[in-house]
Amino acid sequence: MRKPLAAALLALAMAGAGAAPAVADAATARTATVTAAPAATAGAAGTTTKDRTATIQAVDFAGTVSLSNCSGSVIRFPNSADSDPALVLTNGHCLETGFPEPGEVITGQSSSRSFGLLNASGSRIATLRANQVVYSTMTDTDVTIYRLTTTYAQIKSSYGISPLTVADTHPVAGTAIKVVSGYWKRIYSCNIDGFVYRLKEGGWTWKDSVRYTSACNTIGGTSGSPVIDNATGKVVAVNNTGNEDGERCTENNPCEVDASGNVTVRQGINYAEETYQIPACFGAGNKLNLSASGCVLPKP
Repeated sequence: MRKPLAAALLALAMAGAGAAPAVADAATARTATVTAAPAATAGAAGTTTKDRTATIQAVDFAGTVSLSNCSGSVIRFPNSADSDPALVLTNGHCLETGFPEPGEVITGQSSSRSFGLLNASGSRIATLRANQVVYSTMTDTDVTIYRLTTTYAQIKSSYGISPLTVADTHPVAGTAIKVVSGYWKRIYSCNIDGFVYRLKEGGWTWKDSVRYTSACNTIGGTSGSPVIDNATGKVVAVNNTGNEDGERCTENNPCEVDASGNVTVRQGINYAEETYQIPACFGAGNKLNLSASGCVLPKP
């Protein structure tokens, strides 16, 4: 897991006390059309290849948030309404009450956590507050979803900020992505290198994780950052960990396990957990329904 303490120590070493890393790869303000090389599509049905003609979206900090120890984003689902209470997505290991245990799923827990809402340039323009941990787990995935005391419409009216939409389809290998950290106000650019059958770290195991190419060298404090598809502007994963020391399957040193049980360690490579399966678990009013058709999130 990406811990903010490690990030702070790194920042101090690199830039001196009190200084944070400079913003990397600031998003452009324009939109361009490109034809990408054939990309591999990975999923339960196997791998196929297709040509993708994409409109590149400007990716910036608008809609991201800073937490006390992590990054996050204000999110909506394809069927969310403007009048729904807004939601914030971050990691399970960013939960203010501590890491959920392996096998533990938390729902409906009271919360008064605050979040710094950022605009496009990364300036903090408001403080948002949660009233509930809607869902949190570190089993199969690594997510926490908070419900805010404000609606999407209220946030848009007051601050001019729209939420990020969570894609409801499996991400594609080779896709150009950005990892947007509200904690550090830093954007990382790379590609989805592939998908990991099982990613193990300490006592936790995550399924079908996203592996980045090496350019996304995320650091502590980037936990919970939205992973955004450059072509669609939608959230396809949530940043959560990386192998720091080359150790095998220990905390801060996740290992990859394939379907045959073979273990691979990739020092310096970082990972995220997919989010496409989350929208199916939320119904009208952004209410969690773990019994809904198509919902595969772990249940309490």
